[in-house]
Amino acid sequence: MLKSFEAEHDIAFTFSKDGSLFSPDYLAQFDGVFFYTSGNLEMVGTDQNPPMSADGKQALLSWIAQGGGFMAVHAGSDCFHTYERFNGNPPSSGARPHRYAYNGQASDPYIKMWGGEFINHGAQQVATVEVVDPKFPGMAELGEAFSVKEEWYSRKEFSPINHVLFVMKTAGMEGEVYARPDYPLAWAKSYGEGRVDFNAMGHRDSSAYQSMLVGAMKWAGAREPADITPNLLDVTPGAMTLPPPRKAVQ
Repeated sequence: MLKSFEAEHDIAFTFSKDGSLFSPDYLAQFDGVFFYTSGNLEMVGTDQNPPMSADGKQALLSWIAQGGGFMAVHAGSDCFHTYERFNGNPPSSGARPHRYAYNGQASDPYIKMWGGEFINHGAQQVATVEVVDPKFPGMAELGEAFSVKEEWYSRKEFSPINHVLFVMKTAGMEGEVYARPDYPLAWAKSYGEGRVDFNAMGHRDSSAYQSMLVGAMKWAGAREPADITPNLLDVTPGAMTLPPPRKAVQ
């Protein structure tokens, strides 16, 4: 899908699963980096591709802070969990206790950069999303709200400087992981001199979703402006309430 954007939107993509490439020189050739990733990228994943080194991870964070554009969707939030060192997913849900407590300033630097951390998700279901900022690039056709079937991510560790774009409306959702007040689903924020965009949706390919992605890339790549005044506690005052811990299953 991303490859199809190149001609229409004048965006050139380089696709890779090689984490060892990250370095200051490698990153210098790009305007933006897009993560659709999962797990601890410093460890070998199930696909056996080369992992990112600690220096490579620091190179990425420094590159963003110095003015790079970063965006992640869906499982891009399921990376570098604080206090977790597993190959692939944790061996059981009972091995994830730190996901159900706030780690604050002890959180992994990646989490502090993008402004949140994935907790868990329930079964795919139809739910409603409130559009907070229709003026943000790529959001114009969405209206005030929309409902769609999706694999909805529940998250925490929200940065106070997040400019929330979408709000997850939790009323009526099925599953304990959504037993919490409304919380941010997508946002934009700064990181040093850089631009960071996140959208938790990831199982749809509608024209509206594609428009969101293109708009986010153009903003993150400094091709379109946007007001990213922090609004986290204004639009999601209960965002810091955590869902009940998932019962351990071996």
